[in-house]
Amino acid sequence: MPFKRRARMLQWLGCTRLGPLWLWKALLVCVAFAFAGQLLGVIFNKSLPSGRSALSAPEQGPSLGSCQPHTHIMFLKTHKTASSTVLNMLYRFGEGRGLRFALPLGYQLGYPLPFNAHRVKGYRAPGEPSFHIMGNHMRFNRAEVEKVMPSDAFYFSIVRDPVALAESSFAYYKEVAPAFRKARSLGEFADNPHKFFDPRLRNNHYARNLLWFDFGLDHNANFSSALARHGVRVIQQVFTLVLVSEYFDQSMILLRHALCWPLDAVVSFSLNARQQKPEPSGSWVIKAAPVHAKVMPNLSLTEEQREKLREWNALDWALYEAFNRTFWERVHKFGSERMQREVGLLRARREELAKVCLRDGGKPVEAQRIRDKTIRPFQSGVVKILGYELQPRLDNATRTACLRMIRPEIQYKDVLDAKQFPRSPSPRCAKCS
Repeated sequence: MPFKRRARMLQWLGCTRLGPLWLWKALLVCVAFAFAGQLLGVIFNKSLPSGRSALSAPEQGPSLGSCQPHTHIMFLKTHKTASSTVLNMLYRFGEGRGLRFALPLGYQLGYPLPFNAHRVKGYRAPGEPSFHIMGNHMRFNRAEVEKVMPSDAFYFSIVRDPVALAESSFAYYKEVAPAFRKARSLGEFADNPHKFFDPRLRNNHYARNLLWFDFGLDHNANFSSALARHGVRVIQQVFTLVLVSEYFDQSMILLRHALCWPLDAVVSFSLNARQQKPEPSGSWVIKAAPVHAKVMPNLSLTEEQREKLREWNALDWALYEAFNRTFWERVHKFGSERMQREVGLLRARREELAKVCLRDGGKPVEAQRIRDKTIRPFQSGVVKILGYELQPRLDNATRTACLRMIRPEIQYKDVLDAKQFPRSPSPRCAKCS
């Protein structure tokens, strides 16, 4: 160690205040301390690799025993059921493990037409499955899906109360579905759906039995108990697990155990949520707005109108009742106290990650408030779709982990597409390089 540097160190440590007789002894002590500190620093840095994220959790939830994580997964992404949040989990899990996704050529797998295997980018031929995870929007078609996915794939989906689904669908597809476009409010539509609904018009499937339609069934069929039971049986033959949107956290615990996944894999922030601005009375109103401005649709309903929507969506209501019942049978079998404990762990972990990752107290914000334009959610319909903004000054590993949790579906699909199908340089550019 150079003399001047040593003298500065001693001065900083207060060693030079000692008498001359103790100078060299003090020097040896100070140098020893400095060396020990440097050595400990090296050891500490080695124990925390630079790639480790602040999100790394030593405890990944209650033990799952000796099971192995499922990596062959087919998720039927139903509309307006929190399915975008579920898809984000699949994207994160698969990306982190280098799995291959059955991605669409665009952003949906041929929807609203029945799914066809050739809608999958990179699909080769039947009997040659090369994909681990499928989850983008489709109208389910079992025979074609089985051409793409391995025979041991785990099939699951999610359902929602048809009344709540109708409210969300009306808000999102007000200008897309002719039946909704003609109605001034959801209540007016509910009072007399036949007045507005024409089954021959494109996109009117959003206005009636949307779950039934997404599962590949005839959503315009006349309701009967026998038909409803048949539809439920058809779905149960394929889908090992059907989650319930209204009990999302309990659904995630059941899913985690079914897939044998760590807790963080099913921790999420709500994605693709719509802005809600109820009046003090709790009702929704349409307020005056400039020409061409988006107007908040009136979603207020009386109890009578809610019952009319259940009748209008009778096939979806039968499906929801059936899978709500089987869902709680699973919870009972899992154990109510055990479920309560694990839901508590899930929520605590979500709050912890929100503090690390998100600004504004972890609450979703309007897209224009998000500084990073690459993570602004796509805006559709007459409602504002909310997103999240990351905390500033995150280390690289933490920022990457947080970004995966809030990246909107469209942008995430593009990221995975670019990784899975990297573009080769053109011959011209190859010569230039």
